[in-house]
Amino acid sequence: MRLLAMTIALLLAASSLAQTTELVIQRPGSQPSTTGPADRFTGAVRVDPLFAARDPGRTSGGSVTFEPGARSAWHTHPLGQILIVTAGVGRVQQWDGAVQEIRPGDIVWIPPGVKHWHGATANSRMTHIAIHEQLNGKVVDWMEKVTQEQYRQ
Repeated sequence: MRLLAMTIALLLAASSLAQTTELVIQRPGSQPSTTGPADRFTGAVRVDPLFAARDPGRTSGGSVTFEPGARSAWHTHPLGQILIVTAGVGRVQQWDGAVQEIRPGDIVWIPPGVKHWHGATANSRMTHIAIHEQLNGKVVDWMEKVTQEQYRQ
């Protein structure tokens, strides 16, 4: 968990210092939660924005909670993604790879352009912090939904 705290602190510092010379504190709940859109997720998903990219920085992040059985569609990130699992039990899979279980404290690095999905197991919700960078204003390319057969592998 110490690595998690250090990673978050460094990313927040890098993105927050870019636009101002004063310290910025963002309070929990200061940004509204949203529901994961049905064209990008299967099942119930809540997205809580944590921090936005601040020029000249490109890093942003959010906390995503997947209810049991919920998952993202297949997608890629132009500059990669870091997932930090904070609660529950989840799954992640790279295209043509094995489904892998993820638990609190796990940190997952998804390299740039790697097609993947992530979500909860069938019996447990899962929350992770997702951190990614923009490339020309874009952080993700969404693709087709994960089938039940792919999810169960």
